[in-house]
Amino acid sequence: MDILILGGTGFIGAAILQRLIADGHCVTGLGRDTSQATHRFPGARFVHADLARMSASTDWTELVADHALIVNCAGALQDGPRDDLAAVQQRAMLALYQAARAAGGRRIVQISAHTGGGGGTDLPFLATKRRADEALKASGLEHVILRPALVVGRNAYGGTALIRALAGFPGFIPAIHSGSRVETVALDDVAEAVVRAVDGRLPSGSDIALAAPDAATLGEVLALHRAWLGLGPARIVSVPAFLARPVTALADIAGRLGWRSPLRSTAMQVMEGGVEAGSAAPVPFPLRSLAQTLGDNPSGAQDLWFARLYLLKTPVLLTLSAFWLLSGLIPLLSTETAATHFLPLLSPPAAYAATLATCALDVGLGLAVLWRRWARPALWAMLAVSLAYLASASLVEPGLWLDPLGPLVKVLPSMLLTLVALATLENR
Repeated sequence: MDILILGGTGFIGAAILQRLIADGHCVTGLGRDTSQATHRFPGARFVHADLARMSASTDWTELVADHALIVNCAGALQDGPRDDLAAVQQRAMLALYQAARAAGGRRIVQISAHTGGGGGTDLPFLATKRRADEALKASGLEHVILRPALVVGRNAYGGTALIRALAGFPGFIPAIHSGSRVETVALDDVAEAVVRAVDGRLPSGSDIALAAPDAATLGEVLALHRAWLGLGPARIVSVPAFLARPVTALADIAGRLGWRSPLRSTAMQVMEGGVEAGSAAPVPFPLRSLAQTLGDNPSGAQDLWFARLYLLKTPVLLTLSAFWLLSGLIPLLSTETAATHFLPLLSPPAAYAATLATCALDVGLGLAVLWRRWARPALWAMLAVSLAYLASASLVEPGLWLDPLGPLVKVLPSMLLTLVALATLENR
């Protein structure tokens, strides 16, 4: 069967894509960034598209015509520079349903969420999903809606990545809402449910909750993950909600700059009410418990590295930003003195101009790295500029290498930190 997977490059979509390919289906994945996916999944075809721009039924005509079934794994947590919840989770879906009806009908499998209660029900994240689900039910199309709880898989992204990071925290485990109820479901079980929806074992009109029967508190989930990482027990320190608010506010600001932090306000409000699959019909096959899911996927050294590097990613980027901002701003306090470094090569006016130019460059890089879209080119530019600074300074003033304050030596660890930032920049 020809199957289209919306969000086919994501955490859930990629797992479903692999399973459907293994079952012999012809699968097309749709995503905004398909460059890596084409290499990772050579058995699939990929279409580069942005759902936020697909709000008319005509945008879907060709895709719908080429596929008998559509699996919707696309979505976002919160509005941001690249994420428009109303466009992606509602308007694009309504346009899809209209195109599917015009084509004579298509079967749609919708990966949704528990939208009828719990924390954050009125937030755009859940409200747009709820409206899309209601429209699908009223569309007359064959459909199955699946509502997974917290999805746990071999890889980690979003909330599951944060859980691993907190579980690997040295000495103790900090947790907000540690007593909140958390239901989980194995990523492989979500893929199995989709397979059953595809082959008709889940009848049209099914609205199914995907949650293993062993619901636990967030603290217990963290403890299980800590043991999975191979670390000894640690005390869980409950962080009061009011202390977490500044972190959440900063995460929301980072979200406006393109960084998809799991600490944003939407995630915190949902977690406060607990993560559940809801009261929809239970899935008609046994689901693996969290302990079984972790046991089926033993951790390795790379998982512990990921857990510990995950929380360092933000401080690394902020440190680099501060380093370059200060490198550009401090010389402006005494521009004439700073310009003396250029005098062996340039005239005084040119040296002064070069000082202002390099200060502007440093400040620009320090700001650019904070914007997700520009972070990667900014990091590569930092490396290139650092090498240029070292080379030119070594030619003009080689004695600076012996300066006890280390104006050249200190550039080397900043370059190493830049390489760390590049290595950890991608989330999936």
